[in-house]
Amino acid sequence: MPYQVNKVYPSKTVMIVVDMQNDFIAEDAKLRSPQAAAMVPKLAATLEFCRGKGIRVIYTAHVHRRDGCDMGLYDDLYAAIADRTCLVDGTSGVEIYKDLAPAAGEHVIKKHRYSAFFGTDLDIILREWGITTVVVSGTTTENCCHATARDAMFRNYGVVFLSDATGTFDYPDIGQGAMSASDVHRATLTILGFSTAHVMTVEDFKARVTNAAAHASATKVA
Repeated sequence: MPYQVNKVYPSKTVMIVVDMQNDFIAEDAKLRSPQAAAMVPKLAATLEFCRGKGIRVIYTAHVHRRDGCDMGLYDDLYAAIADRTCLVDGTSGVEIYKDLAPAAGEHVIKKHRYSAFFGTDLDIILREWGITTVVVSGTTTENCCHATARDAMFRNYGVVFLSDATGTFDYPDIGQGAMSASDVHRATLTILGFSTAHVMTVEDFKARVTNAAAHASATKVA
């Protein structure tokens, strides 16, 4: 039976906004994810909903130092990273896209790999907050969002993965055939829904959010 999150308790839940940076979202970005760019209005509205319900919001930004000391294999994987035109720490390209800008007091976790947990202090922060459920949004569905969801599950967090607030890009044929963004997205959602997370729409997520009073009452009864 697939993993289920039936109720979302605001005080125990965090929304992770994965890598919604200018280098992935802006119109002329070399690493642009059109599918992710298209869902920006929906994600922005979802973040406002979360803030209104008392659900914490935390961001990630994929960055590398210009000298490449934290690069790993990314120089071999992406030309736009290798030539230092994208994802360079301290540049405007790594800033969160303006329509999704963090509210006062919200943190941006800098990461150097796909997963938001790898080599960062995200897990320390979530445990300090008493978080038990993470909601994953952002880009790309199959890389940074997928890796973050998997690493969250490995650490025993319940994972909600938003099917219409994540997105990716078209894949060229590198030997196995080309894949459209929609096909990559759908395949990843299927895999995650079977093995890792409760995949749901934003509206389904909203419907599962309980109010603070209900949570307090349920905790007292338990």
